[in-house]
Amino acid sequence: QELSKRGLGEDIDLQVMQLPVVYQKAKEKVIKIWTTLRPLLTVHVGLASSTTLIILEQCGKNKGYQDRDACGFHPEGACCVLDGPEKIESAINMKTLWKNISVEGIDIIFSRDAGRYVCDYTYYTSLYYGNGRAAFIHVPPLSKSVTADFLGKALQTIILAMLEQCGVDHI
Repeated sequence: QELSKRGLGEDIDLQVMQLPVVYQKAKEKVIKIWTTLRPLLTVHVGLASSTTLIILEQCGKNKGYQDRDACGFHPEGACCVLDGPEKIESAINMKTLWKNISVEGIDIIFSRDAGRYVCDYTYYTSLYYGNGRAAFIHVPPLSKSVTADFLGKALQTIILAMLEQCGVDHI
């Protein structure tokens, strides 16, 4: 929400949506995003409550979703897309991003495992329907050191760098 106040520059049409922590509803919204909005890039942001870091996730995994969501369900076959590939890599090179970006006041790390819960499920689904044009960032919970304003600035910096990788110029 803080990012929607800041924006990403005049030429970038930023749309912020909140997805439910429910596998099926999140999947339906992600599919709708890709079929109706057809974005250049979709960036998902999820809460990693056990960290004080920003985590750049490189890929989504299709199988292993045993944990139940907020409504008590888990996906059929414990996977995102029946017969989908085992994993899908983001078109954004998160390792390059991680090496070249810094945000004062918080550490950023690179990861290849988004955790086999609704975050990873959503990411895989978005990568699948968006042909790899999705990214996922895990962020820490808000605190005295990680304020909404601080996190908004950090996300703005990271997403603008992602858009540069996509060849988008910004103001």
